[in-house]
Amino acid sequence: MNATSAPVDLSSARGDTAIVLVNLGTPDAPTAKAVRRYLAEFLHDHRVVSLTRWLWCPLLHFVILPIRGPKVAHKYASIWLADDAEGPGGSPLAVYTRRLAQAVQRELPGVRVVDAMRYGNPNFRALLERLRGEGIRRVLALPLYPQYSTSTTASVGDVLERADGLATRMVEDYHLDAGWVEAVAMSIRDYRARHGDGGHLLFSFHGLPQRLVDQGDPYAAQCEASAAAIAGALGLEPSQWTLSYQSRFGRERWLEPSTSDTLAALAARGIRTVDVAAPGFAVDCLETLEEVAMMLAEEFAGHTAGGSLRYIPCLNDRPDHARALAAIARRELEAWR
Repeated sequence: MNATSAPVDLSSARGDTAIVLVNLGTPDAPTAKAVRRYLAEFLHDHRVVSLTRWLWCPLLHFVILPIRGPKVAHKYASIWLADDAEGPGGSPLAVYTRRLAQAVQRELPGVRVVDAMRYGNPNFRALLERLRGEGIRRVLALPLYPQYSTSTTASVGDVLERADGLATRMVEDYHLDAGWVEAVAMSIRDYRARHGDGGHLLFSFHGLPQRLVDQGDPYAAQCEASAAAIAGALGLEPSQWTLSYQSRFGRERWLEPSTSDTLAALAARGIRTVDVAAPGFAVDCLETLEEVAMMLAEEFAGHTAGGSLRYIPCLNDRPDHARALAAIARRELEAWR
């Protein structure tokens, strides 16, 4: 999304330019009420659920939210972070996104770097209005989705299109960015240097309805390209790694193979230790910390009578992650006319 404007000079501080790192979102608290509020906003987006509103809204508010709210709140409570020396705690996704924005800011002192959530707080729409009121005229949105999807990245674009009074631009994806690929590969090397080589490496990406890919969504192809690039950077043979998709929701067909089924298949082959990385997630969140590192690890241990699923954390606010995103943002700003 481009707007005509003068080039951005990164050699000195400019008070009219901001970079916004946009993540999906999270509840404000690990409570049923906060989770219902968050899920209501998230699941109302037509990019996420495309059912007719008159059918979907009653189902959402009178069936799904009352049932899922308490269950999901319990999951969030199991991973909620306490305050520490680095700052206030909270949802891991919010904490690590904020710290990542701070790390990118240190790499780009000439522009303002802030974080926002597409759903929940800090609210992306409200932030854009606030930035405009503070004199910002150019906004580069960098969605923290390495792989593009109409269900995630495009929704960020929807908000930008309605941002009056701002020149806006959006990073569509960075699934093959060399700096990002190397950062992910280095995080895996670092983990294995500390804990030993776990043998088989599984790349688990967030799932997506197969219907969207059939309609032309490039997400699956970009996930496959990312996994192959990271495996290549690690020097892995095809037999040493696998790609799968997690976090299914609803009854329609989703991308396959599922992470749960893949882990069962690996166990059936006699593989007792699997390292799992989640390169579709910029920072750790419910889907990585609770679903993979806890729930799926327990499943895999059951399949293998004591085998080990070792979760490799997301890049979070690692310096190489911040440098990679800063380089992406710098290129976008320098190319902006």
